[in-house]
Amino acid sequence: MSGLSTTAVAAGRALVDLVLPARCLACGAAVSDPGTLCGDCWPALTFIAAPFCAVCGEPFVYAVPGETVCAGCLGRRPRFDRARAVLRYDDASRDLVLKFKHGDRTDAAPVFARWLANAAGELLDGAPVLVPVPLHRARLFARRYNQSSLLAAGLARIAGLEWLPDGLARHRKTRSQGRLSPAERRRNVGGAFAVTAAGEAAVAGRRALLIDDVLTTGATAEACAGPLRRAGADGVDVLTLARVTSQDGTGNG
Repeated sequence: MSGLSTTAVAAGRALVDLVLPARCLACGAAVSDPGTLCGDCWPALTFIAAPFCAVCGEPFVYAVPGETVCAGCLGRRPRFDRARAVLRYDDASRDLVLKFKHGDRTDAAPVFARWLANAAGELLDGAPVLVPVPLHRARLFARRYNQSSLLAAGLARIAGLEWLPDGLARHRKTRSQGRLSPAERRRNVGGAFAVTAAGEAAVAGRRALLIDDVLTTGATAEACAGPLRRAGADGVDVLTLARVTSQDGTGNG
């Protein structure tokens, strides 16, 4: 880019910042760069890091040797292979996630995708195909966008991976998961998802990386993993922006 072009871009950006100053993704306070958080909101977030369960990603309070599986996964192994998440879904992150999901804050997708890329670790090995959890067409029409597809598209650009916006279809409208017990959640989403023809052609013999916003009990992830395996996927992992831990309340997944 020439010096003149660089100057023009900088001037244009400065003008936009003057008219529409950058705002914190969480609280709306003024920040220096778009797509960032302010000095108060950033340290309030809890990013998930090792040690955690080798299967579901549940964080452990204390360090443990080697790859350890939590009691929940020992008692009932999920249908997916591994799950990882960026954030603990708590009071600090909940509003951030809900604004992205329901409040048209799609401008947050690029930074969230970068966080996903950092949290994914070994889940990106072997170039898996990214499959977002779909919305039912009625909910997609009302919301106008699928937040999981935005995350998958952003991660695909960063990691250089293939993503399938229509790899899965939610052919049955389900109730909100928020107030349901774990067993009710599994019944609610059981049989609600199917792999499309495009999905079957893409996932056969390959690992699928399922992308969603929040992992709660894993009911939605498992309901998607089953059809992907039956379509010939070599394995199914899960990557989410946030997850409910054993110390937190309920969410939506």
